Parts: sequence; structure tokens; C-alpha cells
Amino acid sequence: MTDRLYIDVHILQTVPPANLNRDDNGNPKEAYFGGKRRSRVSSQAWKRATRIHFTESRDPQDLATRTKRIASQLAKGIAERSGIAAEDAQRIADALIKSTGISAGKKAGDTAYLLFYGRRQLDAIVALVADNATDLAALDAKALEEAVKTLPVKEQLQTGHPADVALFGRMVADIPGLNVDAATQVAHAISTHAAELEFDYYTAVDDENSEDETGAGMIGTIGFNSATLYRYATVGLHQLRENLGDDKAAVDAVDLFVDSFARSMPTGYGNSFAHRTRPSLVAVVVRADQPVNLVSAYENPVPASQGIVAESARRLAAEFANATEQWGDTPLYVGICHTLGADTEETGGKLLEAFGANRTFPDLREGLRTVLIEG
Repeated sequence: MTDRLYIDVHILQTVPPANLNRDDNGNPKEAYFGGKRRSRVSSQAWKRATRIHFTESRDPQDLATRTKRIASQLAKGIAERSGIAAEDAQRIADALIKSTGISAGKKAGDTAYLLFYGRRQLDAIVALVADNATDLAALDAKALEEAVKTLPVKEQLQTGHPADVALFGRMVADIPGLNVDAATQVAHAISTHAAELEFDYYTAVDDENSEDETGAGMIGTIGFNSATLYRYATVGLHQLRENLGDDKAAVDAVDLFVDSFARSMPTGYGNSFAHRTRPSLVAVVVRADQPVNLVSAYENPVPASQGIVAESARRLAAEFANATEQWGDTPLYVGICHTLGADTEETGGKLLEAFGANRTFPDLREGLRTVLIEG
């Protein structure tokens, strides 16, 4: 079995007028690349969209949540399982969280930072005290803290990680033992071409206006742009195996990520723009050396006159082929699913030469699973 395996995911996706990911002024995020302004969607936005999509194929109980309110969630579980009063359950929960060394927040019951943990990990902590919750509730504050101090609370957060914690990692600055190294890196998506910020001036009419009343009941503007985005992410299978402790679970997590990363979409202003699209191209490359982002294919922006998505695909194919040849890298697996090539034989031919035969998305995922299992 190869010591290191990286699964690179390259996506081209065209998005109509939209505001997927706002900056501090409420406008779509942007970046300069190759000396030109590009549309940008932050990695955080697409990682969250990916995590939300996980729930479409996984029981939410098998996934994680990220919150400052772990103590209140823990108290709810203790109360439901033991039947004690909510205030007594909260006292026990606060003592349990304090025993881990997790810093308290300014608001009562909150932690100082968002904590990413599995729902079943929380259930395991509840199980530590559920049977003697009544006795614990009868103790004063000092005695309660002493009683829970020896319980393996921290250990429950260090094992049995759900797929999303194993993929995206966890950082707890003041308790390194609770850190989980992320197996996944997600790049900021940028447009393959120069993009301009535009504004939608909108008005809303008051339905109860009388006949002699004119004018709008509301006036506003929304910033938007449209773009063909290059999206990239990589998953380290070796790190996933370490985080999950199980080869099959690691392969399942890769499949879950590839499926949800490709199908998900940030929801910013979704009702205003109805911007959901599917990718025009998804390419998967398995490597044993290092992850390789192919964004340099677009350092020189694609001109709008050439048909942006088709030209973006041809450039991606050329960048991948050239990099593979010049660096002498031979990927362990290459697969592609795309809806291009019908426009010109040139596009389909270049994609075929670089990435192999076009597959359906389910076939692409199945081929990836097979090569990862066989290792």
C-alpha cells in the first residue's frame, strides 16, 4: 500500500448572475490573479456547503456540528437520558466541559471558540454520567467538579471522529491534544476569466397602496457577477486513515467528499438569483507525490470571445498534460466526467488525450473507489 495518496479534484463550473459569497460590503468576493480582477468564492464558503450536503446521504447523527454551545447540547442530552431537571443537567454539563480545559466564553454556557465535534462523540460523553446524574446533581459545585475530573471526557473527543471532522480537521489552540489534522485542503474558487462587479437596482411595490399612491415601498441594490469558476480541492487518504483508523471508512469519506464537493453550492442570495448549476467538468487525479493545483492554466485570463467554459477546459487539459510530461509525474489514476466536447471535436479530443475517456459521475466515483481500495 502506498504511504501517501492524494486525491486532487478539479472542477469547472459556470455560475449565472449571483452573489454566492459576500465581502464586508455585501458584494461578491473578488481577487486579483494574473493582473486581472476575478470573481472569487472563499474556501470556507464551499467547505460549509460541502458539509451541509453531507446530510443528504448521511444520517446527521453520524456527522459533526460546529458550535460554541456544546455545554447546552450536552445538558440537553443528559436531561433527556437521565430525566433530571434541565438546570441540574446544565450544571453537570458545565463541569464536564470545564474538566477538559476548554476555555469558557463571555456568555454563560458558551465556549470561547467554535468547537467542531461529532454528535456521537457527545453521546459518548452523556453516557459517562447518565446513570449517576441524580447523584451528581446533588453535589455542590466544588464536589461536582472533583467527581467528574477523572472521567475520560477529553478521550471521547479524541476518538471516533465522524467523516467531516476527519476531513476538515479541528483546531483547539489551548488544548493541542484535541487537535485533528485536516485531511482536506480546499482552494478559493476563482473565475478563469476577468470579471466585473455589477449591481441590480430593485424596487418592491407595496400591495396595499391606494390608487393615488405612486412609488416603491422599498428600493435597494445587490452586487452580483457571473463567472466560470475553477474549483480545486485535495484529500490526503493517508491522513484520513490516521484520523479514522479504518481503511474502508477512509475510502467512504473520500467518496462522500468528492460527491458533495461536486454537487454542493453556497446559498448566498439564492432566492434572489436561483444560481444553482452543475459542474461542466469534474476531473479526479490520484497522486503519490504531492497535491497539484492547476490554477496556473488561467494566469492569463480566458477571453470572453472564445467561449469561456470550452476554452477553460482546453487550457486545463493542456496544463495537466504539460505538467505531467515536464515533471515526469505519472498519476496512479485519472478520471473525468464532463458535458463538453459536443461543441467542437477539439475540446473533446484534448480532454480525452489528457484525462482519458469521459465517464458518468457515478462511474467516475466507482473507478476512484476501486483504485483506492486496491491501493
